[in-house]
Amino acid sequence: MANKTLIRIKKIKSVFEALIWNFRFFILAPVIFSLLSALCLIVVGTIDIWSGLVLEFDAQDPEGETTVTIVAYIIGGIDYYLIGIVLLIFALGIYELFISEIDIKHKDDSSILQSETLEELKSKLVNVIVVALIVSLFKQMLNLQIKQISDVVYIALAILLISISQYLLNLNYLNSPKYNPPSEKTKFDSSKFPK
Repeated sequence: MANKTLIRIKKIKSVFEALIWNFRFFILAPVIFSLLSALCLIVVGTIDIWSGLVLEFDAQDPEGETTVTIVAYIIGGIDYYLIGIVLLIFALGIYELFISEIDIKHKDDSSILQSETLEELKSKLVNVIVVALIVSLFKQMLNLQIKQISDVVYIALAILLISISQYLLNLNYLNSPKYNPPSEKTKFDSSKFPK
């Protein structure tokens, strides 16, 4: 009697564990919608850049309003591209973390889209998001009209904070275990070339 109960409990346990394990396939919904969103943002970014490229450039006033509008369109398009890249990295990362490794990538050996841990995925996302914020801030600064001294101070502080964040991200990258600094053999040796 006790043996039958143990067998029944093991069957229920294995069915329940299989059910829990298969719940990971719900992660396909954010993967699919992130990919669709990335595609949508890439299309929007392309349209934005095209809108800037078809504007008629005023050669008489190279720093005029038309030039600022063209640059704003192009920077806006790049911003959309970067957010699309964030969504693409997110989709590929969570698919690999929760569903399965993508077999086709082993032929390509591109490590930018590989994420072996959740921390690595977060780090890549943060890097791209910071770059997107930098581009977005640059776009906002194009339309900024300086009316008082405090505006200049705020711009300087924003540039300082961006510089610090980029420095910290670069420091984080250099301290990561995947960073391989060039060895002495691979460094450029100028003595090999005639002077």
